[in-house]
Amino acid sequence: MELDTLQALYLEGLRDLYSAENQIMKALPKMQKAASSPEVQEAFATHLAQTEQQIQRLERIFADLGEKPTGKHCKGMEGLIAEGADLMKEDADPDVMDAGLIASAQHVEHYEMAGYGTVRTYAELLGFDDHMDLLQQTLNEEEETDQILTEIALTSVNLAAMSGDEGDGRQGGMGDEMEGGSGSGMGSGTGSGSRTAGKTPAKKSMGGARKTSGSRSTSGGRGKK
Repeated sequence: MELDTLQALYLEGLRDLYSAENQIMKALPKMQKAASSPEVQEAFATHLAQTEQQIQRLERIFADLGEKPTGKHCKGMEGLIAEGADLMKEDADPDVMDAGLIASAQHVEHYEMAGYGTVRTYAELLGFDDHMDLLQQTLNEEEETDQILTEIALTSVNLAAMSGDEGDGRQGGMGDEMEGGSGSGMGSGTGSGSRTAGKTPAKKSMGGARKTSGSRSTSGGRGKK
């Protein structure tokens, strides 16, 4: 496909997201089964139902454009899902596995937020107001899911996973000094979980994952106006 116009780039981004969403549909039931925390299981089940609706929204947009949604494989999502699959093969403590699953899921959420923020802005620039509204709905859901996972991580899962560190006398150290930890710099709940249990988190997640940030991607994509 020749990328000679913004609309061509818009279509390419939509196809990337369509591929990503269909890969997520296959991965989420496996992640839900691997989780032990009822909260994590419920969050994954809820997002699975949302993903079905998000795919339908994309299909509505493709129908309006008179284009097919297929034709592109999202290698970025393939890599993220492969990392999650590797995690689920580990012989991990159930609480530690739940913390790792949240980390994996938030990597996916941040990829989607960047993608949807970008195509939503393209839709606005191109005058596709109906598309813009549909894409904003999905972007809102992705942000909400990310915040829910952060809340679960900070209030229960990460604290449970830390119990082994406390028993071994390994609590503290670099985890208390670093705000982000292993959270990929995007406000992951897992990275914030390296704080001690007695501290109140100063924030749920960093700019890219909060609605107040506008979800602006590096490609110029934005969340809400």
